[in-house]
Amino acid sequence: MPLNIPNALTWARIAMIPVFVGLFYLPESWMPIATQNLVATVIFVAAAVTDWFDGYLARALGQTSAFGAFLDPVADKLMVAAALILLVQLGRVDALIAVVIIGREITISALREWMARVGQSASVAVAYVGKLKTTAQMVAIPMLLFDASLYGLDLRLAGEVLIYVAAALTLWSMGYYLRRAMPLLRETEE
Repeated sequence: MPLNIPNALTWARIAMIPVFVGLFYLPESWMPIATQNLVATVIFVAAAVTDWFDGYLARALGQTSAFGAFLDPVADKLMVAAALILLVQLGRVDALIAVVIIGREITISALREWMARVGQSASVAVAYVGKLKTTAQMVAIPMLLFDASLYGLDLRLAGEVLIYVAAALTLWSMGYYLRRAMPLLRETEE
């Protein structure tokens, strides 16, 4: 495992997850819920920015590695899953939405791993619809974490609408990737 700046940033994102989750287990006498929401939002946004930044640095510094390519999406999925589970627990996201989004991530990760093993990873490379899905999630989740109005905009309502959009894009992107893999899946059945 090469230790470089991009990988260190990815490890930092993973290290943020217990802090992020732990915030919501603090007694309200230690940290009021509004402060918990704000700090959790800041941590989530920092993780999202770090995700973009570590990829940029890996390419700019020529520090890409197979380990980094593996760890980066794992860190992203862990943070999103932790956030969605917390939001379900807090009553801000329906469990079905969380199951759809987390289930898709597991399914497509497994599909990509299998496609890489059979030498067809380019068939399930990240598509535009997958990027739209990620963008919708990464905007909706902080809005739902913040759970308040900001400059007159009800962020919770906006986040709820956007998380449903993200779920629809999640299903669409899963269908897209499965359709791309279907010819190879049929081939291997024969």
